[in-house]
Amino acid sequence: MGIVGSSTALIRRRLRVGFSFPPALIPFRFSSISSGLHHTQAPATAAATMSGSESESDRSIIGVPDHIDASAWTRISSMKTLAEMHREGTLKAPSKAGGARKSVAASTSAGGDEAVGDNQSPDSEVYTPNSAFLDRISLYQGDITKLAVDSIVNAANKSLLGGGGVDGAIHSAAGPKLYDECRQLNGCRTGQSKITLGYDLPSLHVIHTVGPVYGLPKEEKAEQLASCYRTSLELAVENQLRHIAFPSISTGIYGYPIEDATHIALKTTREFLEKPEADKIERVIFVVWSDKDKEVYQELLPQYFPPAPTQESSSAAETGATADSG
Repeated sequence: MGIVGSSTALIRRRLRVGFSFPPALIPFRFSSISSGLHHTQAPATAAATMSGSESESDRSIIGVPDHIDASAWTRISSMKTLAEMHREGTLKAPSKAGGARKSVAASTSAGGDEAVGDNQSPDSEVYTPNSAFLDRISLYQGDITKLAVDSIVNAANKSLLGGGGVDGAIHSAAGPKLYDECRQLNGCRTGQSKITLGYDLPSLHVIHTVGPVYGLPKEEKAEQLASCYRTSLELAVENQLRHIAFPSISTGIYGYPIEDATHIALKTTREFLEKPEADKIERVIFVVWSDKDKEVYQELLPQYFPPAPTQESSSAAETGATADSG
């Protein structure tokens, strides 16, 4: 496959001030991979050079076109991590009697990964606390097209040429160049993902994934949805991207029940983060729009990312102190 959307000027426009290197040092090379379009950078990646993601929101943006309002962008530093949410008591620790279990599965993929299906039936060990994960996960309610991150995920259709909902909003905000690049990708299969540049979006890249239309057989749909999250995360790692923001895939017009879809999203993400190669990802952001969806994530997140005992005790103490003061 030839070069697709390799605009050096486009990438330079989004780089945050705080480092410098000549344009010759940021060439892009694109090649085809099984799950989409993969790019590499030489001799060093922009993502690697732009270290310190928590401070990047304090850096100025260079070369932003006049028609883009960068003041409306949301940056990593303004998104609370699960660790912060646990300390604030926004998330509650799951009960020992219930919760997400590692072996709950509706089907097993060829690679050995399991997908959570409908009507959860826990039957083995509950996920154990991992404080490092809590600093790498965020829940954000708002507009995914305003996130100044390395990548956002588009809940696309098979054509990749835009549609309704999140798909239409991302294409609209990115501008016509995104459509032009997507035309060269020859579509995408359900459960698979492909990557493009972000163009007029504050996000450097868009990872397009095609979720399943809910229906029968449920086991197959569950695995396809799990594959959307897994292949998107794989692309983020392969492209050395530090951040990835997910909408709630397939829960709009495709009809996937929000609770079942959220179980799959969280389970797949948790198990991917346990892999050594996932250390390259600094932040996974789950983006919701409605209060209803936010409440589902708030309820289920602690099942897959429970607080460490010290955090749980601190949260309980703060809650008790607030009650006593009232």
